[in-house]
Amino acid sequence: MSNIRIGIVGYGNLGKGVELAIRCNPDTSLAFVATRRDPATVQLKTDNVPVYRYADLANHTADADVVIVCGGSATDLPQQTPELAKLFNVVDSFDTHARIPEHFAKVDAAAKESGHVAMISVGWDPGMFSLARLYGNCILPDGKDYTFWGKGVSQGHSDAIRRVNGVQDGKQYTVPIEAAMDAVRRGEQPELTTRQKHLRECYVVAKPDADRKQIEHDIKTMPNYFDEYDTVVHFISQEELNRDHAGIPHGGFVMRSGKSGENGEHKHLIEYSLKLDSNPEFTTNVLVAFARAAARLAAEKATGCKTVFDIAPAYLSPLSGEEIRAHLL
Repeated sequence: MSNIRIGIVGYGNLGKGVELAIRCNPDTSLAFVATRRDPATVQLKTDNVPVYRYADLANHTADADVVIVCGGSATDLPQQTPELAKLFNVVDSFDTHARIPEHFAKVDAAAKESGHVAMISVGWDPGMFSLARLYGNCILPDGKDYTFWGKGVSQGHSDAIRRVNGVQDGKQYTVPIEAAMDAVRRGEQPELTTRQKHLRECYVVAKPDADRKQIEHDIKTMPNYFDEYDTVVHFISQEELNRDHAGIPHGGFVMRSGKSGENGEHKHLIEYSLKLDSNPEFTTNVLVAFARAAARLAAEKATGCKTVFDIAPAYLSPLSGEEIRAHLL
């Protein structure tokens, strides 16, 4: 397949990153962008690419080999991916870990009924970190998994800060606890609580005359976000936030600590890490690589829902099998 035509549904930060990633790959081209906004308001960086209304996508099923579903909120993908899998081969970045089995079942049913390939939960976690965990479990069966996130911006936790009464703006960084990571690296296989693994660091712009002590209390005691963590709240100006915290960096570590030998006397550690200047831009590069795999599977007449676990690495590469074996094996 010399050129893979990729459509984008949703043109926020993720959609813009997908467009950039498509332009950086030699075998991919942007087929169209679909939006729920007025198409006239969407300004693409790629020339001569049509922008369609989401409601009109059924009229354009022949225009793309695969569609990357970017959504616009946390509730979009559970609705859009099964819906679009009836029309296209699709890839999404659904990242609510606990609901992946439910999402998979719905997308699988839609894709099989329509004869399409659908790939869900593509990104770095779930995604690349998931692969690291699986490889670690297979290679070191006598062992334990550890996943640490950060240091990086948590967009969901940042949104939660901004909803607190008296907060004008804010960002939250997830910070891994170095002492916990060091213990894993020493092969101690510690039992770690949520609080022992990560720190929450918040940079908050308070509204004029807001009660800062109350803001700090409301953040630190917020259920499901901060109450199980040690949380630090820094109050700064809007200018400082804009100047020093404009990016969306992230990353993290997946570790598998294991043993081998007659009495478990030999310790081993597998460690995979990411350090990302731009979380969404890295994620979109992963999405485009797996869109290539989805298009190749569809050309082989595969159907149904897939995850990163189901994809042979060679399907991700624009290189031929001969080139991969010669230069990467």
